[in-house]
Amino acid sequence: MRFNGICIITQNVDRLCAFYREILKLEPEDGNVFEIIPTEGAVLSIFSSERMEKMAPGYLKGTGYGSYTIEFEVEDVDHEFERLKALNVEIVKPPTTQPWGRRSVWFRDPDGNIVNFYANVKI
Repeated sequence: MRFNGICIITQNVDRLCAFYREILKLEPEDGNVFEIIPTEGAVLSIFSSERMEKMAPGYLKGTGYGSYTIEFEVEDVDHEFERLKALNVEIVKPPTTQPWGRRSVWFRDPDGNIVNFYANVKI
């Protein structure tokens, strides 16, 4: 089995796609109701909650936003932190190096989901 992506369900596909397009510096494929943003190693898809409800009525029952973290490996966490601040992105946790050798910055997307930009570092 191989993990190949995640699909974020949102009420505002255009807004969320614009956000990920800007922070990832990538262009999506397709458009409007369903966006695919190819990244190295996996695909980030963004889909309309209205369309999802039509496909699977009641799917939102008991769910919420912001209950997981999406992670992207980057070259320089501190550089990305400065870039995110300049974009007025909501920072949840500034750059921090963990004892297990990962430096990361956490921030929120417009729907409240946590995004982690990280780099492995030598301790």
